[in-house]
Amino acid sequence: MTQRFATDVLIIGGGAAGLSAALNLAPHVRVTVLCKDGLEASSSQWAQGGVAAVTAPDDSVEAHAKDTIAAGASLCDEDIVRLTVSRAHHAINRLRSRGVTFDGSGDAFDLTREGGHSFRRILHVADATGQAVLAKLTQGALDHPQIELFNDRVAIDLINLSQLGRQGNRCAGAYVLNRSTGRVEVFQARFVILATGGASKVYLYTSNPDSSTGDGIAMAWRAGCRIANMEFIQFHPTCLYHPQAKSFLISEAVRGEGGLLTLPDGSRFLPKFDPRAELAPRDIVARAIDHEMKRLGLDHVYIDISHRPRRFVEERFPTIVRRCRELGFDLAGGPVPVVPAAHYTCGGVVVDQNGGTDIPSLYAIGEVSCTGLHGANRLASNSLLECLVFAEAAADAIRAQLNAPHRPVEAPHWDESQVTDSDEDVVIAHNWEELRRFMWDYVGIVRTNKRLERALHRVRLLKQEVHEYYSHYRVSNDLIELRNLIDVADLIIRSAMLRRESRGLHFNLDHPEPVAPAKDTILFPGAVEHLFLNAGQLHA
Repeated sequence: MTQRFATDVLIIGGGAAGLSAALNLAPHVRVTVLCKDGLEASSSQWAQGGVAAVTAPDDSVEAHAKDTIAAGASLCDEDIVRLTVSRAHHAINRLRSRGVTFDGSGDAFDLTREGGHSFRRILHVADATGQAVLAKLTQGALDHPQIELFNDRVAIDLINLSQLGRQGNRCAGAYVLNRSTGRVEVFQARFVILATGGASKVYLYTSNPDSSTGDGIAMAWRAGCRIANMEFIQFHPTCLYHPQAKSFLISEAVRGEGGLLTLPDGSRFLPKFDPRAELAPRDIVARAIDHEMKRLGLDHVYIDISHRPRRFVEERFPTIVRRCRELGFDLAGGPVPVVPAAHYTCGGVVVDQNGGTDIPSLYAIGEVSCTGLHGANRLASNSLLECLVFAEAAADAIRAQLNAPHRPVEAPHWDESQVTDSDEDVVIAHNWEELRRFMWDYVGIVRTNKRLERALHRVRLLKQEVHEYYSHYRVSNDLIELRNLIDVADLIIRSAMLRRESRGLHFNLDHPEPVAPAKDTILFPGAVEHLFLNAGQLHA
């Protein structure tokens, strides 16, 4: 018998976005938070840089908005940008009220600068801001009697009543795999919030944790939501190059504090690609590194901040210094090898200014969503800001509906009567490796029409094979994640093929110039058709 749980609000994902929403809602309703692993495994935990917010007297909201729009290659929704950056100071105060202590003294923050920013406006907690923020949010959630946390739960699919032939078009929960028992459970809820993060695990090399498999994007797509701008995958320029580093980032802030990118002979190369050199946005820096690696046949380049005082480097970047030392490198004493890696999904589930999706009662916040804030390239340290602002907006929107009439509908149980246990798990492992390899080779930092065509052919074969596998065998964690990654890869490839230009993070050698006006790529479930909308019309 399928085990059932009922709650007011079901939040899938326990990172900064999910926990912020939970804490904003908990005084008013019962909240259930599902975590794929533990609370410490989200991408928020890995965020080193900080939160972008205007707090300095010489800075301004307009300057922050201008930097965001410039980094987004004119594809940002300007209304969403200004809405988000204008709420940044409130978001910072909310974090401080929850116990987060940013570096500095009182209201005089120790601000740093990162690529694409015209001012020092990044609030941070040393070089482990995400960890510090998540620790306070986690403690708040654990202490709140209205919040129930479930670990080791992997969502399989959303429950869309209209797709099940039930009365009403709304999201009523999710089918979820309990990884501890191997059984599927039903979580029913009046409202569902997707806070599952991005999909960078679709690439062979990524800075993200293993859980970043695009689950929310894939589930929303299958449930009937539009997906936008999936071609814009941000590659972080400086991931530590070492077989044991396991995708460890050398923070953007290292370049913000004077770190230089060099070739093996010690020469700099960024100035010839952009006048901002190391402080150019990530898309430009990543492409420059990719170009030099291919030109010279290199496995990596170097980042060097040894010209700054050792004490400054060790105090400003203690986590990075410690990890580098463990692997035999001295960040304060000389160059450290780095390579680009898939880092952030700028596209995602189309949402409105409150995080609402195309399906009533379903919200998406954080990296899983496409709000219009990031456009064709995310400005550094705007991601945590987006999580905080839209978590509060979604919570406010849900609270406004709590007094409306509501009739609970019981979803069907999970039917396993026609499936058996698999004895061919090797198929999943092989397909997983193949997918991530051809996405890296064909749909990476630099693309061509031919590479994209090859990738589309490969992903369609995998999709057919995994669909057949999914239909005959009981679900497992690896099968669920592979199924989601294949759906996400298909969305990325199709979006990239539709964009016949180069803009922001999407660079195609066959279409090297941008085309005016800037337009969003929108994909519709169940339809061959696609739509391009002028920038800023994403939610029209």
